[in-house]
Amino acid sequence: MFSHGSEYEERLRKPFVPPTITLKEIHEAVPKHLLRKNPWLSAYYCVRDIVCCVAIFYVGFHIEDILKSDFGGLVPLTALWQVYLARTGLWLLYWWFQGLSFASFFCIAHELGHQTMFNNRYVNDTLGYFFHAFILAPFFAWKASHNAHHRTVASIERDENYVPYERSYYNLPPREKATTADYLEVLDETPILTLGRLLVMQGVGWWLYISTNAMGSKRYPKGTNHFSPYSPLFRPDQRLGIFLSDVGIIGMLSILYYCGTIYGGKAVFMYYFVPYVLCNHWYVMLTYLHHSDPTIPHYRKEEWSWVRGAAATVDRPLLGWAGRFFLHNVSHDHVAHHFFSYAPFYNQPEITKCVRSVLKEHYNYDSTNTFFALYRSFTECVFIEEDGAIVFYKNKHGHSQRDVAEMKLKEIDATWNAEEQDNGVQVIE
Repeated sequence: MFSHGSEYEERLRKPFVPPTITLKEIHEAVPKHLLRKNPWLSAYYCVRDIVCCVAIFYVGFHIEDILKSDFGGLVPLTALWQVYLARTGLWLLYWWFQGLSFASFFCIAHELGHQTMFNNRYVNDTLGYFFHAFILAPFFAWKASHNAHHRTVASIERDENYVPYERSYYNLPPREKATTADYLEVLDETPILTLGRLLVMQGVGWWLYISTNAMGSKRYPKGTNHFSPYSPLFRPDQRLGIFLSDVGIIGMLSILYYCGTIYGGKAVFMYYFVPYVLCNHWYVMLTYLHHSDPTIPHYRKEEWSWVRGAAATVDRPLLGWAGRFFLHNVSHDHVAHHFFSYAPFYNQPEITKCVRSVLKEHYNYDSTNTFFALYRSFTECVFIEEDGAIVFYKNKHGHSQRDVAEMKLKEIDATWNAEEQDNGVQVIE
C-alpha cells in the first residue's frame, strides 16, 4: 500500500525523452465507431446516477428505522454500545457512497460539458447545468476554463490549472548557489503541518480554485475567479453562461436553506454537507493527480505541442470498480480522454487500448495506491525551475525525481518541428 507502482519505478529508471508521435498516428489507431455517441446509453448513465443518489438518500433517511428493526431482525442490538457502533457504521457508509454519488454528478456533468453524451448541444448543457448546480458547481464557468485547459494542457505559460510554482515563488536562492539548508529553511515543515495543508487542499481546494484561482494560470490578475461574468477567464460571448451558473448555485443554496428551516441545520449537515465535502475531495484528488506527478513533465513554449501536452498525464485505477462506476472512467482512462475529449466516456476503455498501442513507452500508467500517490505528489511536487524547456517537479530538497535525456533531446529537436508540420500535430497558437 505504501510503495511505488512498478510503472512509476520504471519511469524513474530512465531519463525522459519527449514523444514525437503525431496526432495523425493516434487518430488512425482509433476506430471511428468509438468516437460516436449513443444517446440511449448516455441517457441510461444520467438516469443511473440520479437513481443511485436518490436510493442512497432513501437509505440515509431510514437509518434510525434500520437500527430500531435490528437490521430487519438479522442483527439483534442488545446493548447501547452496539447501537452506537451500528449507527456510526451506517452513517459512515452513507457518507462514503453519497460522496461518491455526488462526485458522479460532477463527472457526468464534465462529460456533458465536453458534449460527449448527446448530439444536441442544448441537451448536454441543460443536463450538465442541473447536475453541477446540485453540487454547487458553476457549470458554464468551469466548462469554459476546463476546455481551455484541454487546449493548453502541460503548457507552463498557458495551462489553466495545477500550474507549477516556480523557484521565484518561494524566494529561493539561484540554483547554482542554493544548498540543501537553503531549501529546507524555506520548504521544510513538520509532518502535522504537511497533513494539515493536504487536508485543506482536499477539503476546500476546489473552492479556492474557483474563487481565487489558486493553482491556476499565473497570467491572470489577482482577484480572478469563476463567478464574475467579466473575469479574464471568459470571453464576452460566455458571460451569459457565467451569470446562469451563478444563478444555479444561488438556487441550490436557497433550496438547502429552505430544507434547513424545515428539517434543521443538522439534517442538512448530515445528509448533504458531509457528502458534499467528500465529493469535493474526490474531484480535487483525481484532477490533481492527473497532472501533478514527479515523473511527468511540463513544457515551455519552445518544446510544447498539443500532443506532448495530452500525453503528459497519468491513468490511475482510482477506487477500482467504484472509480469506474461512480467516476465514469475519469481516472482510469484520462490519457485517452485528453486525446479524444469528444468521445463518450463509456468508450474510453477501448480507446485507451488503441492510444496505448501508439504511445507505447510514452503512455503513463501508475498502479500506486492512489492515496499514497496523493501524499507522494503533494510532498514531491513543490516547484519547478525558472528555465528549461522541459522541466520536472522538484521536492523540498531541491531534487527532481527524473531528468531529460539531453543528448537525445537535441537529436529530436533537429527534426521535430518539420515532422510536426508534415504530420499534422495540433499545435495551439
